[in-house]
Amino acid sequence: MPPRTQRPLHQQLVVTLYGLYGGKTGGSFRVAALVAMLADLGIDEQAARSTVSRLKSKGILLSQRDDGVARYALSGDVLDIFDSDDKPIFAPERSKPGDPWSLVVFSVPEAERNRRYELRAELTSLGFGFVAAGVAIAPSTAMDQAMKRLAERGLDRYAEYFSGDYLKCGDIRGQVSQWWDLELLDRQYSDFIDSYEALARPWQERAQAGQPLSAADRLDAFRTYVPMLTLWRKFPYRDPNLPLEYLPAGWQAPRAKQAFLTLHGILRAPAEAHADDLLRSRGA
Repeated sequence: MPPRTQRPLHQQLVVTLYGLYGGKTGGSFRVAALVAMLADLGIDEQAARSTVSRLKSKGILLSQRDDGVARYALSGDVLDIFDSDDKPIFAPERSKPGDPWSLVVFSVPEAERNRRYELRAELTSLGFGFVAAGVAIAPSTAMDQAMKRLAERGLDRYAEYFSGDYLKCGDIRGQVSQWWDLELLDRQYSDFIDSYEALARPWQERAQAGQPLSAADRLDAFRTYVPMLTLWRKFPYRDPNLPLEYLPAGWQAPRAKQAFLTLHGILRAPAEAHADDLLRSRGA
């Protein structure tokens, strides 16, 4: 498991488990199977069941009965988001200098200020920065998803959408650092590197040896892969994928991405094999 500073929330792990392995069981897990998978990720039974209960109360997990056995399925809306995110997770599109910018200009009445918070949170999660209080900016590649997401959330009635060029003279790198918290994002990439980069070499050595992995090896792969993927999923959206020319020297994203892709290529199959064994043993 990664260090404590890099451990994803229990609820995030549950969503990842459904996204990765729910299709093997018709989209739902027996409670015992879900608890067992979480146990293999270092979460005790009481905490696991508490997490399931919270997700059920939020409508993220939906309860089902199968021959009297309790099962839970992931909400279709959440699963759709997980599935649609695959391309940006593995191949985010980086913009180029001179590409147009996307602008979302929004205004929310004071009486609905909770909706203003929701709108800003959605835009932030899609990689937008903020030029001013009601003006969000991102590369043009972000606009289609932003329009779709705000419409789905009932937030597009507060927003107008524009595409344009930046015309002010000077070094745009200084402006970009004001619109996005690049220092925070770079630290998060560095944390990811600290947690996972060093793990790549021993797994590469195992893979190059060409020897079958033991059950313990597959469990180790599962324990590493699921949290790693869960943590990585946030980056392609928090990161606006600006041109490298606009970013600070020593930007950590390419190095972090290489660590992720290396481990993903090695760990995905043995982690899945462990999950398959566990689900079969639990009749899931």
